[in-house]
Amino acid sequence: QVQLVESGGGLVQAGGSLRLSCAASGSIFFSFNAMDWYRQAPGKQRELVATITSGGSTNYANSVKGRFTISRDNAKNTVYLQMNSLKPEDTAVYYCYGMGDWGQGTQVTVSS
Repeated sequence: QVQLVESGGGLVQAGGSLRLSCAASGSIFFSFNAMDWYRQAPGKQRELVATITSGGSTNYANSVKGRFTISRDNAKNTVYLQMNSLKPEDTAVYYCYGMGDWGQGTQVTVSS
C-alpha cells in the first residue's frame, strides 16, 4: 500500500515562504504517476492547488500562479511545493495526492 507523508507546514507571516514535501513509500511506480497538491481551508471544499505529471509538466490554480512551484525528485520519491509571497488566504491544510492515495495533511497558517 502506498503511503504519502507530508511535512514542512507551519506558521508564517504574510509575504513569507514555506516549502512542503511529500514523501511516497510502498510503490515502485512513483515516477510514472502524476502527483497533486490540494488544500482545504476551514468550512471550504478541498481544492486542487498544483499538479505535476510524470514528465514534469505542471499546472496551477489561478490563485497560486506565479507564487507556488511544484516539483518532484523521482530518485527520492518526493514531490515538493514551494510557496512564496504567502497570503492569509493561503491558510489551509495541504494534502498530497497520488497513486490513488492521500497523505495525512500538513497545516499552513499565514498571519497578516
